[in-house]
Amino acid sequence: MMKRMALMALVALAPLGLAQGSDRGAAKLAVGGKTFSIDYGRPGLKGRDMLGQAKVGDEWRMGSNAATTWKGDGDVAFGAVNVAQGEYQLRARRDGEDKWTLLFKQEGKTVAEVALALSPVKDSVEALTIDLREAKGGGEFDMRWGTTALKAAFKLR
Repeated sequence: MMKRMALMALVALAPLGLAQGSDRGAAKLAVGGKTFSIDYGRPGLKGRDMLGQAKVGDEWRMGSNAATTWKGDGDVAFGAVNVAQGEYQLRARRDGEDKWTLLFKQEGKTVAEVALALSPVKDSVEALTIDLREAKGGGEFDMRWGTTALKAAFKLR
C-alpha cells in the first residue's frame, strides 16, 4: 500500500518537475542610483542553431518557460528610443539575415523597439545568457547564445 501511494505521489508531482524545464537566469545592474533587472529562462542549444532557425518577421520570447521581463526604476534611452521606468516583457524580432530588434511590451502591445547590434562570439555559449553591464552614462544589454551576441547600449534619462 505504501509503495502504491508513493508511486501515485510521484506520478502526480512529475509534471511539476517537467514544467520547470530550463533554469532561470537574472541580470541586474545598479547605476546612477537606479536599478534595472532582467529575469529569463535559459534554454540550451543541444546541438541546434536556434537563432539561425528564426524566420524573418517572427517574434521570439527570448528564453523559455515564463516570459522574459525587464524591470527598471528609472527611465532609459536606447539611442532615440525612450523606455520609461516600469516592467515590460522582452521579446526579439528577426528583421533580416543579420538584423534583430528588441521589443519592450506591456499588455501585449509593443511600446518600444530597439535595434540590436549583432556580433559573432568566439566560443559558443550553450545556455542563453543575458547580461546588463555598466557603460558610460548608463548600461549595455548583452544577450549571447550559440555564436551570436545581440547588444544595445542605453543611457539614463
